[in-house]
Amino acid sequence: MRVVVAVDDAQPLAEGLRREGIDVIAEVAASAPALAAADGMLGADAESVLRALADADALVVAVSRATMSPTVVALCDRAGTRVVPLVEDAAGERIAASCGLEAPLSLHAEPWRIAAALSSAPRASAPAARVRPQPRVIAVWGPAGAPGRSTVAAELAVELARGGRHVALVDADTIAPSLALTLGLADEGPGFAAACRQAELAGLDARELTRIAVPLGRTGVDVLTGINRPSRWPELSDRRVGAALAACREWADYTVVDVSSSLERDEEIMSDLDGPRRNAATLAALRAADLVVAVVAADPVGVARFLRGHANLRATIGATPVAVVANRLRPGTLGIDARGQVRRTLDRFGGIEDVWFLPQDPRSADAAILASQPIADVAPRSPFTLALRRFVGEAIVPAPEPQRGAKARRRGVHGGRSGRPAHVGTDEAARVGERVV
Repeated sequence: MRVVVAVDDAQPLAEGLRREGIDVIAEVAASAPALAAADGMLGADAESVLRALADADALVVAVSRATMSPTVVALCDRAGTRVVPLVEDAAGERIAASCGLEAPLSLHAEPWRIAAALSSAPRASAPAARVRPQPRVIAVWGPAGAPGRSTVAAELAVELARGGRHVALVDADTIAPSLALTLGLADEGPGFAAACRQAELAGLDARELTRIAVPLGRTGVDVLTGINRPSRWPELSDRRVGAALAACREWADYTVVDVSSSLERDEEIMSDLDGPRRNAATLAALRAADLVVAVVAADPVGVARFLRGHANLRATIGATPVAVVANRLRPGTLGIDARGQVRRTLDRFGGIEDVWFLPQDPRSADAAILASQPIADVAPRSPFTLALRRFVGEAIVPAPEPQRGAKARRRGVHGGRSGRPAHVGTDEAARVGERVV
């Protein structure tokens, strides 16, 4: 059997497989197949990697967000090459399952175990591994041009907190942080930057996060405010942000992260020195997320900007699920069938089939800005709130299947003192919150 080993420091594993009688024809870095599949980004080395994959019977690869994607799987499928995934943690198992790979082995498994797996038929993943878990860390991203990232992030956190859930709202925007100003919170406190510093010192736990965070009224949302001056961006390094979000994952039921639009790695191209990167916080948050909510402004310019940035987003996050939200939908700039035009454009030029729409609601948005409160608190029955609530229920926290006969009893029944509808049965709510597939 001819095998390609794609593991960082692949020599020990390759030698062990050769001792077990496996013909290892190539030893490459773990990211080499992904880079070769991405339009030959390896340059001259891409051809040799692609040739080795075409000649091999199997690819033994260390699975992570940076090394595995549907493109790699499609490349191996075309060549008839089996993919044997090696994982280091539960995140790797989820990525392998999302790409439809066979049951993974441990990255630190003995070579004889891997050789035995290569010699036997592929084992299907366990049923539990194929079930997508509810996302714990949700990053809200959108292209340049203010499509409404911060507004969607704040309202998303408030909706997720319904039902007694504990939600963390994190402002990781290093270009123009605005959550504190929008929600009427003091931006002179420690905030997310302090959480990042504590995480680097291994001193960030639930108690410290509770001390640093600012509660958002009685919503159940704790806010980690952003930096109050753009010049402080070096405090949000890649390693610090990753460690802080890992602590938030254990502290809150859900963590919603507002990030900036830039995904460029200009500093890494200009210099190979290990220094601070302006976009490191955005890239680290996107890589740590279980789900990315991508916000597109529902107008011609916003859709064009989104399609140009969507490819870079996919290259950054790999197989992480993306939920696309078209914000500020209105017929003025797109004609009568604004919803259909946005849907068809994203489908044709971006391959995006599922889109959720949020209507333009200036009256409710203005009232929320004036009161420095979330829209859901100021206008709990506004079209924007109802549409976002439906998005949360369909894309993030699916509601349990209703019992037989319960639909008629619930129709038109509203919530109690909170003023928020428990169930929306009107045609208007269905229209503004409709998901187009």
